[in-house]
Amino acid sequence: MRLNRVFAAVWLLAGSVAGVARAAAPLEAYGGLPSIEEVDISPDGSKLAVVMSDGDLRAIMIRPVSGEAPQTYGMGAEKVRRLNWVGSDHLVVTISQTAQIMNVSGPRREYLVGYDLNTVTRKLEPLLKHAPGRSTTGTNIRDRDSGRAQATLNVMYGPPEVRTIAGVPTVFVTGVSFPDNQGVLTIFQVDLKLGEPHFAEIGDRRTSDFALGENGVAIAKTTYDAESGRWTLRLRQGAGWKESRALEAKIESPFLVGLGRDGRSVLVAESGDAGTTLREVSPEGVWSEPLDVGDPDGPIFDPATHRLIGVYALVGDESRYTFFDPLDQKVWNSVTAAFKGDRVRLESWSQDRKKIVVLVDSEKEGPAYALVDLTTHRADWLGGKYQKLKTEDFFPARPVRFKARDGLELTGYLTLPAGAGTKNLPLVVFPHGGPAARDTPGFDWWAQAMASRGYAVLQVNFRGSDGFGPTFLKAGFGEWGRKMQTDLSDGVRYLAGEGVIDPKRVCIVGASYGGYAALAGAALDTGVYRCAASVAGISDLRRFGDWSRSNNGVRAFRYWTRFMGSDKDSALAEISPAAHIDSVTVPVLLVHGRDDTVVPLEQSRLMAEALQRAGKPVELVVQPHADHWLSRGDTRLQTLQAVVTFLEKNNPPH
Repeated sequence: MRLNRVFAAVWLLAGSVAGVARAAAPLEAYGGLPSIEEVDISPDGSKLAVVMSDGDLRAIMIRPVSGEAPQTYGMGAEKVRRLNWVGSDHLVVTISQTAQIMNVSGPRREYLVGYDLNTVTRKLEPLLKHAPGRSTTGTNIRDRDSGRAQATLNVMYGPPEVRTIAGVPTVFVTGVSFPDNQGVLTIFQVDLKLGEPHFAEIGDRRTSDFALGENGVAIAKTTYDAESGRWTLRLRQGAGWKESRALEAKIESPFLVGLGRDGRSVLVAESGDAGTTLREVSPEGVWSEPLDVGDPDGPIFDPATHRLIGVYALVGDESRYTFFDPLDQKVWNSVTAAFKGDRVRLESWSQDRKKIVVLVDSEKEGPAYALVDLTTHRADWLGGKYQKLKTEDFFPARPVRFKARDGLELTGYLTLPAGAGTKNLPLVVFPHGGPAARDTPGFDWWAQAMASRGYAVLQVNFRGSDGFGPTFLKAGFGEWGRKMQTDLSDGVRYLAGEGVIDPKRVCIVGASYGGYAALAGAALDTGVYRCAASVAGISDLRRFGDWSRSNNGVRAFRYWTRFMGSDKDSALAEISPAAHIDSVTVPVLLVHGRDDTVVPLEQSRLMAEALQRAGKPVELVVQPHADHWLSRGDTRLQTLQAVVTFLEKNNPPH
């Protein structure tokens, strides 16, 4: 396959001038929103939908593959989460908003809202339109069977799904309706020509999910009772439902993934001693043996039939795509061969799978999007994800492997600054969130930005991280603030022993659980770090547990306590940084957003007030419009600037 480096003019990457010394790229180049966030190709392969930004504000571009003039739609500061083509003339745009819905019982949350972008009329309209006389948070939809109008919300429970009904691409949205004034999951079928949603399936108070068949009819649903932990799978039987399996799952329950390989069965994922397993459940309720696909990270579905055709997994540091059909595997292998030495991720493909959009992550040139045409055997560049960065602004992250003090084998990634050598470097320990998540190889905008300022950056997949098998995950149970924390400082000692870093010039920076780890590095695992920066971190585990129970339910709290080891106040105080202020001897930076619905702003305020009362050096940055994920360009950049300024003040790189 011949790789043609053809760039669209509006996405042209500027080249660097050879032989000219240059300063580090501005933080805006790393910390602003990506130049390209997402690329989706239309089902017929004729158009590309692109989420773009100038670093601050977003826009959606509709670009014909043939090279005709593109359409551009400004989205401002809206948080665009997903694009879904419905045919080749309609694009469903999913955004999220932080809100407390009026007249609805429930906490402030991040809600998904869908819009239909008609590329012919060039109009952008709500997917679930409001009826006259209702507030902007709801609508009345008439049930086609009973003729009765019923109150609904205009928010979506998850991303929309597309099915072809009588030859017409049709949108199905899982949302919420209120029969008898109780909110229940509901599937709406949306007619994009008329702009009218209709009820397709209405759940009950315990319905937790649905699975759609190829014809848009719900073929399976699950129910869950949070108090008892009882999970149930029910299958469509004529006009009713039949229970297929029930079990107790107080923390992690099985969940519906989509259609199985035959298009009739439903795919169910379960977590167990072997990791994640996938099983197909027939319409008659027969459960298959686990599919022989290892421990997958995600399924791959055919874009036309929506049937399972393969799985994706990150095995160690290798991105592995496994297809059931040998011909599909051969085709994918030829795609990745065109980008030898780079990491290749499937982003979207046409319905016939002849045109494929991939994200190519190059160690030397950073991540960029490409369009692969299997008919013409061409692979054309669409543009870099971070176009304000040049080749010399990317720093390779190399794998590291070391043992914790108890002998457990740990892995991670070390990013080294350019031109600073490989000895006695200043270090930033950068733990991931979760905690049951993981750091991955490839480009990380935050780690790259800190490396550009002269710091070595260490990312450790501490015990309890996901993606390394159930034994490694369970090794973190009860180790929150304990061995999960010392795994990080063991990484510091390893690098110091190798002579790579100066152990007297080490700081810790993290967000979410990583933010907690930063505070714990200052208050619990003392003597390792000379400063700590926490973004949206937890400081008081008892108060966080109370908040989590009331806002997210008992199941979420069970998840946290599995790692914390106990829900007793005394045990939680033992690992709460806010309870160990006297041990803090280093400067602390706290950054938190008012729109955070995962870890409340209260957690950073508690820590800041306690440090201030004790006369300890602390700075609190409160961001009015920031959510937990730094989804906006302005707050993301502000966070990076605050962290780098803090590091340079308290741990100068030179």
